[in-house]
Amino acid sequence: MKIVLFCEQKYAINILQPLEVEANKEGGHSVIWYVQPKNIPDFPLKDEVKWTNSIQEIYDFSPDVLFVPCNIVPYYLPGVKIQIFHGYAAEKKDHWVIRRYFDTYFTQGPFFTEGFKALAKKYKDFEVVETGWPRQDWIYENLHTFDTEKNALLRKHQKSKLALYAPTFSPSLTSLPFIKEGLEKLAREKDVLLILKFHPLTRSEWMEEYRQLAEEHENMLWVEDHNITKYQIMADVMISDPSSTVYEFLLLDKPVITYKTIAKDIYWLDIQHPEDLPDAFDLVLQDTVLASKRKWIIDNYDPYLDGKVCHRMLDAARDYISRHGVPKKRKLNLWRKYTSIKKFGKVKRR
Repeated sequence: MKIVLFCEQKYAINILQPLEVEANKEGGHSVIWYVQPKNIPDFPLKDEVKWTNSIQEIYDFSPDVLFVPCNIVPYYLPGVKIQIFHGYAAEKKDHWVIRRYFDTYFTQGPFFTEGFKALAKKYKDFEVVETGWPRQDWIYENLHTFDTEKNALLRKHQKSKLALYAPTFSPSLTSLPFIKEGLEKLAREKDVLLILKFHPLTRSEWMEEYRQLAEEHENMLWVEDHNITKYQIMADVMISDPSSTVYEFLLLDKPVITYKTIAKDIYWLDIQHPEDLPDAFDLVLQDTVLASKRKWIIDNYDPYLDGKVCHRMLDAARDYISRHGVPKKRKLNLWRKYTSIKKFGKVKRR
């Protein structure tokens, strides 16, 4: 198959990369990345994979299939357009918005499959296949890759636990303006090294404020690495807010603390006051009720930590093509066509 990995945001790199690995392992595929130049001016894999910033080049490549973690893809590109999602945040309304750009949705687990199959019955122009989330394949391969690095950090800082603070970038939802003193209190009072890992779209002034905080505090560590999953694997506890990374951490069967979450169904410990963070840290490490809630998330949100998600995705793409062929383009209303062209521009048709 001719495969496009459609990478519009930096966080999508880690979602798409396992598909590149699996396609290369299978052999017989031609893979190219589309990398959005404005959002990803310095592509970390630029010397390792075939890629382009040009939508025209993607059109001329004439792909059989496009894997897309974001919400929109140019309707005029040939190929099966597959939504593979950028996270698990079911409480965010736009997670369930059908924008009509996709031929099929590859869902992470039973909870999402049920919801999107109901939407498929309503719209009648896309299919749903449950495959798991591709990032899980990388996690499967690297569950113990960073054990030595973690232990070295804990020895260096003379701590026994590692906590990860990874907030959302959204200015209306983030905990960044409110939780700073609570984080300082946690790092000061508890036997913990606190890693600060921020979304690349976080406001620069907040980035600088917390980078400075980490430099001044011996029990905090600022990291620039785009690979948040590495630090999720290393951490014992995660601190966040309405970020979708909360669910990724729960799927590792590890405890989470949030500050004023907007989620209606809470499967972790949520606090309303930043000063409660140290007590919450002690509680989540031993609470059996929270452990059972994590188990429900694993079973329903994404139970596929088997290293075979991307294989299922490629199989499902082949199956779609065997039944429907390769679409030349996606039929859309004028508004959706306009939105697509406004964002990605036009191409010269062959």
